[in-house]
Amino acid sequence: MKAIMVMYDSLNRHFLPNYGNELTKMPNFRRLGEKCVTFDNSYVGSLPCMPARRELHTGRLNFLHRGWCPLEPFDDSMPEILKKNGIYTHLVSDHQHYWEDGGATYHTRYNSWECSRGQEGDPWKADLKVRAEDHPGSFGPFPKDPIGYNMRRQDCANRRHIKEEKDFPQAKTFSNGLAFLRDNKDCDNWFLQIETFDPHEPFFSPEEYQELYRKDGESATPLDWPPYGPVTEDKAVVSGVRNKYRALLSMCDHYLGQVLDLMDEYRMWDDTMLIVNTDHGFMLGEHLWWAKGIMPLYNEMARTPLFIWDPRCGAEGERRQSLVQNIDLAPTLLDYFQVPVPEDMQGFALKNVIKEDTPVRKYGIFGLFGSMINITDGRFVYMRGPAKKENQPLAEYTLMPTIMRSRMDPKKLKDMKLRQPFSFTKSCPVLEIPSAEEWGAVASCFRYGDLLFDLEKDPEQKHPIDAPEKEAELICAMIQLMKENDAPQEQFCRMGFPKEGDVTSEKVLEMRADKEAYDPVSGLGDFRWEEPVKWQFSALKNVASPYMKEDELVKRFREFCREDSIGCIDRKVMERFINSIIPEADRESVCFTMEMAYRLN
Repeated sequence: MKAIMVMYDSLNRHFLPNYGNELTKMPNFRRLGEKCVTFDNSYVGSLPCMPARRELHTGRLNFLHRGWCPLEPFDDSMPEILKKNGIYTHLVSDHQHYWEDGGATYHTRYNSWECSRGQEGDPWKADLKVRAEDHPGSFGPFPKDPIGYNMRRQDCANRRHIKEEKDFPQAKTFSNGLAFLRDNKDCDNWFLQIETFDPHEPFFSPEEYQELYRKDGESATPLDWPPYGPVTEDKAVVSGVRNKYRALLSMCDHYLGQVLDLMDEYRMWDDTMLIVNTDHGFMLGEHLWWAKGIMPLYNEMARTPLFIWDPRCGAEGERRQSLVQNIDLAPTLLDYFQVPVPEDMQGFALKNVIKEDTPVRKYGIFGLFGSMINITDGRFVYMRGPAKKENQPLAEYTLMPTIMRSRMDPKKLKDMKLRQPFSFTKSCPVLEIPSAEEWGAVASCFRYGDLLFDLEKDPEQKHPIDAPEKEAELICAMIQLMKENDAPQEQFCRMGFPKEGDVTSEKVLEMRADKEAYDPVSGLGDFRWEEPVKWQFSALKNVASPYMKEDELVKRFREFCREDSIGCIDRKVMERFINSIIPEADRESVCFTMEMAYRLN
């Protein structure tokens, strides 16, 4: 038995022909759909990149306990379990997060691995002459924070060494994967993971793929690296960036075709499972948002493309409606190789879903640490925000205090304490670290409310519905799944869930009233406010807290308005007030948060 996983990062299913998009030129994905089972209700679990990969290894949700993190000492790892049971595992990837502090425990779980350099801000080539401002594809103004600035400067340096298609990291990654297939086609009992960072931003691809989406005489936009935030650009820019994304998708399609060609040539369909998947999607102007992490997890990010060929049943060219999640892939592979699935894995082997669409779950929860908690039953999606604007209490639980590219700041660790084991930590106590997770804190700075969508009637999630009975049903299911996950108690508190008893439709209305009672401009109701600006001021209470307390902020705002005889508060007034109280060095980041707070939908 053999298995191949071809994994992409930030693959938006709405841009694939398999899910109805006829504009993107992807003949090999069409071919894939003819050979495999296509899943119509595949959802994420934990976001973004490394939380999703932790689930790929462990088969359990982790966003309720931890944000971006390495594999923990107590974690089950699917590739490692296969390795220990005599299945050779090999990873080829250009996903640079595997080789950073926040992800450095993943690749060593495989028997062997190969990395290709140069994606995004991968610290690959040294060129001290370049500046972030020289980057050909970035939106301006350029970020002043060191991480954002240095990533663009580094990417600018990397691109100078990528001159031909063979130089692109994706091309190198697939070349390494194809070499493994050719060398080991006659061997048995192996798992190959071909994982490319594409089509993650920046949407950098060879000119020949970009030409596929260029009309005669049209000059393409140079912009290929959208910001993480609201869309402020015009429709022409949005369209141009989407074409950059499509061009990169066509490149992904080309190299997928090479894998399919070898499977045909070597008759691997007889004894080789194929999984084509992604970690999550990406916003490309939908709901007036770019990228991921800040806005609610709309289906452009949460509902993922998934394709599986299982030689045991031979189902091909069919579609499946059962609700599945990323956490199901680890148990599916273990089951395929006839290796026992650990008790701590929460996912399900998909053998019978693939064979005859037998459901494995009624509900699935998903989310980003510290932000909204979401649930779906395949038709309805319910997004629940924090009960209070402070988004507290909140803590991370770990034995590996790293985050993304670095170790946790000692200032963040000074209040940590040792907590008794969770059910899945193999009797190990863990560090409890008080958290104001960056993305989660931003998300809680402004009011999304609680959103319920009926995907059958509103597949684009543009019109939230008011259905207290359905909301109560989904809240009860969410609470039950959180308990099964052994979620920390403060997550229930943060969501405003009762300690005992079921949530009824009457209780839903009561909880709504508590949220709606919050006045974002308390003490300033005598002014006339543009509605979204109220939530900008609410966000300002949080982000201005390092400079002044809330009562001082209200006092300063009154004085500011009195000096200029201002009675009506719009976003221009807010911009002027922010400039008057926030130090210049921090002003850009505060203004960015204010713009996000203004864009509620």
